[in-house]
Amino acid sequence: MNLRYRFYDLPLKDAFTISRYTVTIQKTVIVGLSHQGQTGYGEATVNPYYQSTQERLQQALHRVQREFSRNTRDQLEEPAQFHKRIAALIPGESFALCALDTAYWDLYARLNSRTLRSYWSETDQTPKSSYTIGLDTVERMQTKIQQQPWPIYKIKLGGENDLECIQSLREVTSAEFRVDANCAWTVKQTLKYSREMKDLGVTLLEQPLAREQQAEMQLCFRESALPLMADESCQTEDDVKRCVGHFHSINIKLMKCGGITPALRMIQEARALGLQIMLGCMTESTVGISAAAQLAPLVDYLDLDGALLLAEDTAEGVKVAHGVIKFSENNGTGVTLKHSF
Repeated sequence: MNLRYRFYDLPLKDAFTISRYTVTIQKTVIVGLSHQGQTGYGEATVNPYYQSTQERLQQALHRVQREFSRNTRDQLEEPAQFHKRIAALIPGESFALCALDTAYWDLYARLNSRTLRSYWSETDQTPKSSYTIGLDTVERMQTKIQQQPWPIYKIKLGGENDLECIQSLREVTSAEFRVDANCAWTVKQTLKYSREMKDLGVTLLEQPLAREQQAEMQLCFRESALPLMADESCQTEDDVKRCVGHFHSINIKLMKCGGITPALRMIQEARALGLQIMLGCMTESTVGISAAAQLAPLVDYLDLDGALLLAEDTAEGVKVAHGVIKFSENNGTGVTLKHSF
């Protein structure tokens, strides 16, 4: 099996701001795994919050590349076994592991002439995806909503006038709002906003408190007027059970957890624990979105708009149109790179 990868600087249509930082260029790496004339693709982004740097990604991928050159395998192993083997080779590198795991799943399905989602779902029916409105002036946030009509918006908050912002955005759309504070609120704000925003058509609050505020999150869970969703508090498989009694739902992102293989296990565990599930994304290209979308029939909420925020994309594949997931009929994740490497 042959491993290749290439880094890209992907410009965004608009500056994207959350409570922690602003991004105008998204750095990402596309991974290709080739075997018997087929290639599967995966992606990992540079993300400062999760300590995913270009240097760390390159070091991890080079380590795997070196291992592949020493140990040539004629037969493909099961994806779960591949994930276990690579995870042991690059411990702690969940973003690089995600790129490799999704590329391997894509390759595995292509070699078996199947769509990837067919391994766990008999339907292409999915929830609708939200479209994200980053932190900005109220006027610019209103303009973005007007320019991109959508049935569900994820609104990034964490500023000084969050309630007033939602009130102003409600003036320009009747769409459903989901609010993501990215750890920026206090308990008092969370409970106050949950009551007031519920009356403004907000249906859930995502990660209002910092990850380490577990006791405070329990209080919010008991008293919030709106359902609470974990994002930063649910990064890996070990976090799922910790969310019980703290959140009503979890947001699974492939890069946080290390790919499709652990995400499937997280979905199964969350269901057993009575948690609802969102499938989310980073600001990433169609390569990553097409991989994540393969799990869309298994979850309750979707936030797969990452590629829509880009001015330039790397691939064709799954499309998201007015919230609706439109799968490619090609095998694997359906991805075709715009420029081969």
